[in-house]
Amino acid sequence: MAQKAAKQLAVRNTAILNRAHAISLGINLLFILLRLLIFPSSKARATLLIYILLSLPAFVIEFWLERIGRPTHGANGELKRSGEDLEAKGLTEFMWDVLYWTWGCVVAATVLGNKGWWLWAVIPIYGTWLAYTTFGSVRKGMSGLTGQGGEDAVAHGGAASNRQRKMEKRGGQKMQYR
Repeated sequence: MAQKAAKQLAVRNTAILNRAHAISLGINLLFILLRLLIFPSSKARATLLIYILLSLPAFVIEFWLERIGRPTHGANGELKRSGEDLEAKGLTEFMWDVLYWTWGCVVAATVLGNKGWWLWAVIPIYGTWLAYTTFGSVRKGMSGLTGQGGEDAVAHGGAASNRQRKMEKRGGQKMQYR
């Protein structure tokens, strides 16, 4: 039972990566088959260029997730490295979001033509919103450490904790500050 968590992570990562590769292969083959072979238009070169340009981030992300998440085994089959957790929050989660959204854009471009690629414009907007909310919450949390608690600190009587305020309200033990 040694390294049970590492073995579970390796199995989970392998399943996630295999599923992601299968979905990516299916979606991209569908696009190539339908858009470039079955419905060739006079703008096939432009369609292929847009497809490569806007799918490139998804290919890079998929390669990166493969690189960091795929478990490695030794010559005798023992687990050497289980890989990074592919379900981690933060940057990994954002990369999965970009990958899923790009797949959706490829499907939309397959069905709607080149107009479907306009959905890809949501990714930079989402990234900007995510960065703004993340740094905003960090800044708000850091203001309490510097003594600039803002409205909360004024409303609750300074830096006293809830327990201190309840004790003082009951008339019990008063906090003595030296």
